[in-house]
Amino acid sequence: MKSDTMWALTYNKKDDWSSTRGMKKIRVPVPVIDEKSNPVDLDQVLIQIQYAGFCGSDRGIWFRDAFGSAIIDSLDREGKDIRIIGHEMIGRVIDSGSHARNHYGITPGMTVSTESHIICNRCFQCHHDQRNVCADDIIIGISRDGCFAEYIKLPAQVLWPTDTNKVHPWVGAIQEPFGNAVHCCTKVDLKGKTVAVFGCGTIGLFVIMVARALGASHIIGIEPMDQHIDMAEKLGADTVIKLDTSAGTKPGWMSNPDVIDEIKDLTRGIGADVSMEMSGFNSSLNNAIQSTRRGGDVVLFGLKSGEAIIQDFDRMIVNGISLHSVIGRELMRTWHITRNLLEDSSNGIQDNIMNIILKKGKDTIVDFENFDPASFEKLIRTHPKVILHISD
Repeated sequence: MKSDTMWALTYNKKDDWSSTRGMKKIRVPVPVIDEKSNPVDLDQVLIQIQYAGFCGSDRGIWFRDAFGSAIIDSLDREGKDIRIIGHEMIGRVIDSGSHARNHYGITPGMTVSTESHIICNRCFQCHHDQRNVCADDIIIGISRDGCFAEYIKLPAQVLWPTDTNKVHPWVGAIQEPFGNAVHCCTKVDLKGKTVAVFGCGTIGLFVIMVARALGASHIIGIEPMDQHIDMAEKLGADTVIKLDTSAGTKPGWMSNPDVIDEIKDLTRGIGADVSMEMSGFNSSLNNAIQSTRRGGDVVLFGLKSGEAIIQDFDRMIVNGISLHSVIGRELMRTWHITRNLLEDSSNGIQDNIMNIILKKGKDTIVDFENFDPASFEKLIRTHPKVILHISD
């Protein structure tokens, strides 16, 4: 390291949350490993960031749609004003505490990605192998400084060694969101099943590829945006239904009967075996439930705050439909499955991510050194996934 400070994309709580947007690139102190002064550093690792993925959560922060109170409350607890954003990354280990080296095997020179949930290892859930719903977890880039920076310090327990001879660094940087799709697709058995994916944003697109790799026999996408429809078809969806989002006379939470009828037609009147709700909209939730066959499963991943209405609640129970909520990744089972899927060249997943979702890097890999807020905002509005190139 050549300096005691580094560049980072940040939010400052002195800037009014509701009347601002974006992230400011400023210089902040470089984190250090110092076991003598801070015993916690025994388990900590200093990483030089190479690539960092810009997530839907980061869009929520950029446009001030989500996570404001979580960020501000955590800064208040720390007695700080500035939060470094970002939680998807791949980087090179620069330094590590003695316990990180001796117990976890994390040593300088290794390439690692990270789980974004730092768990407590003390709560009931952690003790019962439900660490993805830890009662006292800390989220990188929200309640702890994140990876939109030249360096980050993280606990060794959340780091995931990555072989860049087998996983391209662009793909390695987005293993965390890809793991969301893996968790969704391993919640129920998909082998031989018809799977409907409601919302073909980044995670929905990942779901299409993972569902195919895990044996789904027929995949139906439901998506309003033409660009995402095109990607979904190229990534392996058998059929993509274009969702009409224009306002009608019905309440906004109600299902779309045209979508349900088309899914029923595609499934011989039965309905989807498994529906993946990836968008978080109330109407999409009801589309997913209404399109699922009797005895089928609905996997819930899309997230919106506030209340939601379930249409025909009694019929959902009478039809024996099971709802499954998914958050994050199962630690570390999901990461092992993710590695296996990405390192298996026969399924074409890596090539599809790089060539179709990331468009071979055209306007999706952004040089951090020349970061410009206005042009960057145009890119995150246009592409489902954008990655910051921070260092080689």
